[in-house]
Amino acid sequence: MLDKTGTVTTGKMTLADVIPAAGVDRSELLRITGGLEDHSEHPIAQAVAAGATAEVGELPTPESFENIEGLGVQGVIDGHAVVAGREALLADWSMHLDEDLRSAKRAAEAEGRTAITVGWDGQVRGVLVVSDTIKPTSAEAIAQFRELGLTPVLLTGDNQAVAEQVASEVGITEVFAEVLPQDKVDVVTRLQDQGKVVAMVGDGVNDAPALAQADLGLAMGTGTDVAIEAADITLVRGDLRAAADAIRLARRTLRTIKQNLFWAFGYNTTAIPIAAFGLLNPMLAGAAMAFSSVSVVANSLRLRGFRATADDGAAPAVRTAAPARGSANESANT
Repeated sequence: MLDKTGTVTTGKMTLADVIPAAGVDRSELLRITGGLEDHSEHPIAQAVAAGATAEVGELPTPESFENIEGLGVQGVIDGHAVVAGREALLADWSMHLDEDLRSAKRAAEAEGRTAITVGWDGQVRGVLVVSDTIKPTSAEAIAQFRELGLTPVLLTGDNQAVAEQVASEVGITEVFAEVLPQDKVDVVTRLQDQGKVVAMVGDGVNDAPALAQADLGLAMGTGTDVAIEAADITLVRGDLRAAADAIRLARRTLRTIKQNLFWAFGYNTTAIPIAAFGLLNPMLAGAAMAFSSVSVVANSLRLRGFRATADDGAAPAVRTAAPARGSANESANT
């Protein structure tokens, strides 16, 4: 399961277009929307605020502000009751887009961009379009997941059109879009109930519960502290290929552990009875025991030859979180 914003994409969004409704001043739309969004930490909100500041200058301070999880924000600016976010949020306030704004919104989403609808005082005032770019290594990372026998799935709160556009560009065929933060856990749980082993890669506050619920949680090191705390592994760099490297390294480590156990049990099962019956010189027995330990260590040292595909073949950009599942950490230490 892959989050979209900040995981598959860069998460560095920019304000790409401003489409005011008929009779609405563009600068006023930007000033009021920017002032409200400036109080949100979401990447989309920050992109709107930054774009508004660059165009109209200082933004007003909200008299009240509320974040509607997974839908948008609302508050009071200059005496106006302002709502910004998904079209569904405005519909809850009985504000509906006219045909021109709806067409503009659909056109933006068809290009893989995110459209934010804005309204105040009971009327839709415009649509703001924010664009994000796909990380240049994401498509390669998806191909590596498939080579590892994994099924990549995109899990995002963004709308279906944008999600499918991004998924098609990186080679993902399964998409769960327009998923509210609390529903991400339900998606993970549903897949687990089907007998699947689920790894979740994410970076935001909204991803934290799903990261904790998944069999393996991987947080992007460029993400929020909450996501990093909830995950089992932190990918120090923002390169999605590091997730594939982590899985490859984990599999090779487990294979090495099994090889060492097989060799140690087999070797000692054969050699101990021979030594017990006095059929082996004590000096040879001591040397043989030392050879057994050296062979296990030497086999383990082969892991130093592992080369990551992320960061131009540097060492794996991965670190484990504080031990949350003792047995897994104990096996790694062994």
